[in-house]
Amino acid sequence: QVQLVESGGGLVQAGGSLRLSCAASGSIFSINAMGWYRQAPGNERELVATFISGGSTNYADSVKGRFTISRDNAKNTVYLQMNSLKPEDTAVYYCNARLLLAGQSNFRGYWGQGTQVTVSS
Repeated sequence: QVQLVESGGGLVQAGGSLRLSCAASGSIFSINAMGWYRQAPGNERELVATFISGGSTNYADSVKGRFTISRDNAKNTVYLQMNSLKPEDTAVYYCNARLLLAGQSNFRGYWGQGTQVTVSS
C-alpha cells in the first residue's frame, strides 16, 4: 500500500513564505516523477512544479522565480519552497508521484490527500 503524506500548508499573508513536504511510503521500487499540483475553487487542477524522469524540473510559468522544488531521494520526499506568495496562489496543493511498486511491471500515478494553502491580501 502506498501513501503520499503532505504537510506544511496554512495561512500566510501576501509576500510570505511556506514550505510544503510530501513523503511517499510503501513498497516503492522506483520513482519516475514526483511533484506538486494545485486546485483552486472552480478551477481545474494544474501543475505547479515537478521532477520528471532524469531529474529535471518543470515549473508553471506563474510560479517561476518564486517557488523551488527540491527532493531527498533517500527519504522519497519532495519539498516545495514557496516565496513571495500571492493571493492567487491560494489553493489545495496536491502531491503526485509516478511509482513502480515492488512486484509490479508498470509505473502508476498516485495522489496525496491535499493540503490547503491560503494567502491573504
